[in-house]
Amino acid sequence: MKDLLRRLTSIPAPSGREEQIRAFIQAELKDYCDELTVDTMGNLIALKRGGKTKLQFAAHMDEIGVIVTAIDEQGFLRFSNIGGIRPHRLYAQRVRFQNGTMGVIGAEKIDDLKQLTLEKLYIDIGATSAEEAKTKVAVGDIASFDHGYLDLGQRVVAKALDDRVGCAVLIEALKRVTKPQNDLYCTFTVQEEVGLRGAKTAAFGLDPDLGIALDVTATGDTPEAPKLAMKLGQGAAIKVKDVSLITHPQVKELLTTLAEQNGIPHQFEVLPFGGTDAGAIHLTKAGIPAGVISVPCRYLHSPSEMVDLNDVEAAVRLVVATMEHPITL
Repeated sequence: MKDLLRRLTSIPAPSGREEQIRAFIQAELKDYCDELTVDTMGNLIALKRGGKTKLQFAAHMDEIGVIVTAIDEQGFLRFSNIGGIRPHRLYAQRVRFQNGTMGVIGAEKIDDLKQLTLEKLYIDIGATSAEEAKTKVAVGDIASFDHGYLDLGQRVVAKALDDRVGCAVLIEALKRVTKPQNDLYCTFTVQEEVGLRGAKTAAFGLDPDLGIALDVTATGDTPEAPKLAMKLGQGAAIKVKDVSLITHPQVKELLTTLAEQNGIPHQFEVLPFGGTDAGAIHLTKAGIPAGVISVPCRYLHSPSEMVDLNDVEAAVRLVVATMEHPITL
């Protein structure tokens, strides 16, 4: 699992530019499913047949990033966000553009950190003029954080674990499942970070009987953290509620029962902010019962997100148990 996470997080794929990560996942899954298709939006759908019920799993491939909005006379790049980014987490961070150009984020002089906004930040690519900068990047070019993978033993740190860890869970589950009891539509979605867009169109096209998103969730286990129950190392998190979704009660009961029957460490998640692909799935057409299996993650939407491999393993086991359980709702 460590090697898979390392490889997944090393691939740059900000929202709307998921081609490289999609190709990697396609290569990983070509021998473990019955069909691999890419829809109009760019979602990758891996189908493994097993029964009459259509069960959709969704893990998003994209990550947060930045997009160039202007190039000034000195060659500095002004930019906007792609996805949820806090300005104070950007200063002095390195970014990489799709063509390989590197840069570091600088800031104008401010007297108070509260004054720091995206408008006060710029990307320095080492250019000395607008003309030189324009030979390397253009307005509209997209960059992602450039940070390496850090192995801390039972815990790992990397950029884009939101949601490459969900992708890893789904990939590993597809490799392990031996007796699927449902038709499994394993969807690796695009553009989650900018509004759950890939999940919305994929669910409309698939019209599943049940949808389960695989994503990360925040934790309350660091000094002076928000009062949240989720902790690293306590197992897969079964979502009860976030801003985008109140989990269907039968889905919550199903996931809880499967976790208990299979001795899978688990915890319950109530998140007062944020959302997942399940928020789009459950509002599709006439409505689809939906839930979420989450991996607790520290330092979300930063270049250094952290997860515990015990939680990742618990999530894989719970996904496999769901795949191999006849679904009736």
